[in-house]
Amino acid sequence: MAKKTAGVYQNDKGFWEYRFVVSINGKRISRRKSTDEYGNHFKTKKEAIAAREADIVNTRQERTIKPKPVRRTVKEVFEEYRSDGRKDRAYQTKRKQNSIWENHLKDKFGKRYVDEISSGEVIDYLARLYYDDDYAFMYVESFLKMFYLIFGQAYSRNYLDVDSYNKLCVNKNTKIHMPKIKSDDDTDIVAFSREELEKLDAYFKGTNAETAYLLGRYCGLRINETFGLKWDKVDFEAGTITIDRQMTYQDSLVKLIGPKTINSNRTIIMCDYLKQFLWERKLQRDKDMVELKAVRIQNRRLIDDIDGSQIYSTELVNCLPNGKIQTVNSMKYPTREIKEKLGIDFKYHYLRHTFGTMMAEMNTPTHLLCNQMGHGNINVTQRYYIAISKDGMQILQNNINQL
Repeated sequence: MAKKTAGVYQNDKGFWEYRFVVSINGKRISRRKSTDEYGNHFKTKKEAIAAREADIVNTRQERTIKPKPVRRTVKEVFEEYRSDGRKDRAYQTKRKQNSIWENHLKDKFGKRYVDEISSGEVIDYLARLYYDDDYAFMYVESFLKMFYLIFGQAYSRNYLDVDSYNKLCVNKNTKIHMPKIKSDDDTDIVAFSREELEKLDAYFKGTNAETAYLLGRYCGLRINETFGLKWDKVDFEAGTITIDRQMTYQDSLVKLIGPKTINSNRTIIMCDYLKQFLWERKLQRDKDMVELKAVRIQNRRLIDDIDGSQIYSTELVNCLPNGKIQTVNSMKYPTREIKEKLGIDFKYHYLRHTFGTMMAEMNTPTHLLCNQMGHGNINVTQRYYIAISKDGMQILQNNINQL
């Protein structure tokens, strides 16, 4: 038998075991184990040490006097969360949660007690949504987050004991998880080819949507950031654009709110072409303010800004010459027409993918592209460096030929 260290030792069969003695409220409690909770032997010393430490913590928790968990239904838990637990959540997040609850989870799980739902049951439910009902992978992932939210809320309010919570949300072998992704699922980076970009450039040139298109094409902005951009956030002297708000619909009203994430607050650099384009648009705007003053006053709309004040739609970069506001819905018609006339599956967000992919192909330092894109995690940015585009394949072919 190998030498034991800190309550951990190796047995004659080569596996590891542990033991410990703790004193709780004057009572000595001893434990000795050679397998984990699933009956698996500890193959390494490191596994045994980690299991021993966790067991000591759990033993102390088990012996601590706690009130017995109160039983609550899933509906009661979610309603409590909706009332008191999400005051810091964004409006769109609340709206999405409400939609999933009202249209799916309420009837299926609402009357069930939260402590009687097993991880296997939830995993099967997510699989049916994804494989049978054919919901998108990203959408089904929203359901997984809702279950984690509900179980977390229940645990924090003592409606779920620690063992049940660990099985549902913590333990690697038992916790709820997403189904295996389908091989043909569209979760990859989608970038337009050079030929497609030439067609798109020609399509949008001279249209009301040209400004929005170019901001996506040359800055990689999200669509809400594009239509929430104000003229005073465009610095022509420095050649930069400050992103500090986005457009959204709240209760059927157009409003400007904070960006998607903290990292979405950023200052990005304009290329010379976009800078010149926006400068000419600004000069034309100055003329329109004089020549079309009456009609602009008639058509402009008051919208709520991020600080609660109100501004006119004419302060937005994507405002028509006659003062009418443009919103994210302004891209719906071009999207349909591009599909019909050009045969291109156009989504505004693909411009963001294209920008990121092209910048990666030009060997832009990852941390700089991360800032330009407004990513909170550099791993998200790195996806653009491994995305396989037509141009990327050509670069690879050229490099191989040089061997």
